[in-house]
Amino acid sequence: MKLLVVEDDKKIATAVKRGLEAEGFVVEVSYDGEDGLWRATEGSYDLIVLDLMLPGRNGYRICNDLREAGNWTPILILTAKDGDLDQAEALDTGADDYLVKPFSFPVLVARIRALLRRTGRGDPGPIVLGHLRVDPGGRRVWSHDREIALTTREYEVLEFLVRRAGQVQSKADILDGVWTDDYDGDPNIVEVYIARLRRKLDDQDHAPTITTLRGAGYRLEVA
Repeated sequence: MKLLVVEDDKKIATAVKRGLEAEGFVVEVSYDGEDGLWRATEGSYDLIVLDLMLPGRNGYRICNDLREAGNWTPILILTAKDGDLDQAEALDTGADDYLVKPFSFPVLVARIRALLRRTGRGDPGPIVLGHLRVDPGGRRVWSHDREIALTTREYEVLEFLVRRAGQVQSKADILDGVWTDDYDGDPNIVEVYIARLRRKLDDQDHAPTITTLRGAGYRLEVA
């Protein structure tokens, strides 16, 4: 799946590109509206992640221009504009979905997958790790045939680790991947969710375990 990210904030664009590439997508980035429209018109993409407030040409105009030209590539708006009228205008000009910054990265990925499924452009399928099965579409988790009840945030932390199984992830990695970019709370919140997940995974036979590497972070390992 090839995605185009049109975002003028280079920090956000880089983070989104890196995260989506880690999820297996091919990602190109444009930092202004004119270049974004040109790329969307001339290139072939499965989905476009589009900011609204862009230099050169704003996201509303890009949506409208693409739809008038008969380009129906799915568009997910990613913007700080959170008003009802802003969202209504974006959808009316041709956007397919709307996500407000600051955002949770797993939610962004889930929205992208949902759009790809609806348009028949992709099926995320389950992630299987040992006896653990994670369904990104339904955001549900099973060990063997027993479903594990998780809160939204517990699920997001677990999916983040499952997709990086065997790799060490620091607290900062997990915060960047799951919480919003402007989160300024206690980073030890990660420890709280790791402890909750451990308790729930430890109740399952042969489920993956979360190992702590002192001074480095956490690693999800198959039991």
